[in-house]
Amino acid sequence: MAKPQRRYVCQSCGSVSSKWAGQCLDCSEWNTIVEDASAVVTPFRARHDLQSGGQAVELVGLDTDIPLPERMESAIAEFDRALGGGFVAGSATLIGGDPGIGKSTLLLQAAARLAKSGRAVAYVSGEEAADQVRLRARRLGLGDAPVQLAAATSVRDILTTFGKGNPPALLVIDSIQTMHSDLIEGAPGTVSQVRASAQELIRFAKERGTALVLVGHVTKDGSIAGPRVLEHMVDTVLSFEGERSHQFRILRAIKNRFGGTDEIGVFAMEEQGLSEVANPSSLFLTDRGEAVAGTVVFPALEGTRPVLVEIQALVVRLASGATPRRAVVGWDSGRLAMILAVLEARCGLSFSTCEVYLNVAGGYRLSDPAADLAVAAALVSALSEQPVPATSIAFGEISLSGEVRPVSLAGLRLKEAAKLGFEQALAPAKTREDRDGLTITGFSKLGGLVDFLLRRG
Repeated sequence: MAKPQRRYVCQSCGSVSSKWAGQCLDCSEWNTIVEDASAVVTPFRARHDLQSGGQAVELVGLDTDIPLPERMESAIAEFDRALGGGFVAGSATLIGGDPGIGKSTLLLQAAARLAKSGRAVAYVSGEEAADQVRLRARRLGLGDAPVQLAAATSVRDILTTFGKGNPPALLVIDSIQTMHSDLIEGAPGTVSQVRASAQELIRFAKERGTALVLVGHVTKDGSIAGPRVLEHMVDTVLSFEGERSHQFRILRAIKNRFGGTDEIGVFAMEEQGLSEVANPSSLFLTDRGEAVAGTVVFPALEGTRPVLVEIQALVVRLASGATPRRAVVGWDSGRLAMILAVLEARCGLSFSTCEVYLNVAGGYRLSDPAADLAVAAALVSALSEQPVPATSIAFGEISLSGEVRPVSLAGLRLKEAAKLGFEQALAPAKTREDRDGLTITGFSKLGGLVDFLLRRG
């Protein structure tokens, strides 16, 4: 072990020496040198002290007048909405999704529209040949777009190509798991390769002002494959979701340094590619001409966008002794178990001898706790076989005590429901009355909702 070194400091001029002396050699003062009482300095620390030898960093105040970053709109409104207004020059965006969900199609459409608007756009594919990308572009009706295509996996080759002359305004890398950096040993797709390749590409984007888009693979549980640090390195993380058996696709913003999070863009997969859906509620609502027992409409909220979805419940009574089944599609099964327990303990309804099936129509996935009241209403309606009025919506959070708690942004939910022709809202008691043409029926306890649906006194 290296021997610790002691440090002596002059109290007059601050001069530092390795040994004590009666007179300071710098200021010639006597009896001013004392031993430093701070941490002992080892030879390693003396050589690796980062408090000196660097370049001073320029500091600016919060009130400094700096121009906002330039945004490039892709002319796809739903895509720009998820991005917070469009691509930002010098930003890095990571988009992930299941194989075949439409990531490459969406990015090719956005790249083609940007190129047609006069921007320099480059599309680099590590999974397909340039001819395959051209064939897809022709199928989408984008064969005449001036997009620069390349099939490459070497990060050095890519950066050498775009490092000369004017850099592109948008650079799409499809996908980051296929990129390879010769500075790191290992096959493409390994943790070290993904991290190193992304770091070099992001550095290029920041230095040259190019909007970079990285396509990422996902694991079996739906998270983006590769090191978690990849999501921290980029400015925006988008998740492209949807079921192959359903037509719709949802582009969800998970992280966005230039805009709000939890914003969504809704698309429909058609023969000519992905088309925008101006009214997402129309995708998730079935024909509501006639009221059906066990169905309730819930105004979900995605960021600042309300989306009306239909919650469907089915309750089947079993013979005594059979084990009841609980099946959930599009919602948390643990949350369903809690709602059933509250209905039994606080409202006197028995589901212990019934099979319960819960489904969110259209393949939509709910995570909003405000759906508790709508789920409870659907369960009570299915159990009693008394339908909820077709022109009604329901929202509210339920506590274990059976209390109906208020939820955030109730005004947006009511406004969207009124726009689509709904007339009544089953909501928490503190919700403002009769907003936007809706008659609001408030409940402070879950028992009040049960009495209302069962038409008790």
